[in-house]
Amino acid sequence: MDMDGVAGRGLLLLGCGRMGSALLEGWLAGGVPAAAVGVIDPAPSDWLRAQGVRLNAGLPADPAVVVVAVKPQVMGAALPGIGALGGGRTLVLSIAAGTPITRFEQVFGPATPVVRAMPNTPAAIGRGISAIIGNAAARAAHLDLAEALLSAVGQVVRLESEDEIDAVTAVSGSGPAYVFHLVEALALAGEAEGLRPDLARRLARATVAGAGALLDASDEEAGQLRRNVTSPAGTTAAALAVLMDEAHGLPPLMRAAVHRARLRSEELGRG
Repeated sequence: MDMDGVAGRGLLLLGCGRMGSALLEGWLAGGVPAAAVGVIDPAPSDWLRAQGVRLNAGLPADPAVVVVAVKPQVMGAALPGIGALGGGRTLVLSIAAGTPITRFEQVFGPATPVVRAMPNTPAAIGRGISAIIGNAAARAAHLDLAEALLSAVGQVVRLESEDEIDAVTAVSGSGPAYVFHLVEALALAGEAEGLRPDLARRLARATVAGAGALLDASDEEAGQLRRNVTSPAGTTAAALAVLMDEAHGLPPLMRAAVHRARLRSEELGRG
């Protein structure tokens, strides 16, 4: 099963919010014919209506893949309507947070190949990273197809166990919010040192965005890039002495934050 199979048998997208729209845009730009894509969405955006996909009618009867992109709270109402697609011919690819593979196997049957993915919001600009894990029925070809579909919005990594999903959620799934808060905190710190609020916000935003771009463009690890900026006994070293303090600095705070997020992900997964 490959992307040619998607073009031939079609793809069904269940839910087309921000993440679903980002994926769809990537697929269409990558050459998937709009006519091969069916979308089920009760409140389609103007953008979605303009894409030429099959919308809520005339949907693929035997799609190569169903991509589940609805919010977890509406999963119970949305899944039964496509349960007949289970059995093995159709891959179920879920990007729904907090919904375990067993939930899909209950609806589609254990013989149905299911791949669960955890993407993150930078997928909206093609800079996301998604982690995937398949069930026992998911063969190598199914994982390859899932990776190809998710590669439309960024990088893809493969997990060894579904148990890793909660930690992935805590690191990359929720991680963009941590970075955005870093911008907020850095701006407030600049204000505290006497900078105008608008100037502090502009400096903080450009600094974090620029550092991220530099990290992405560099072959060096983050630690080496940090050392490159840090002169001995200079201003950066003085600040890092506070941030890198193992008792009260960023490392223990980040460990606590990620741990709390992982625990909450586990709670949500249990329903």
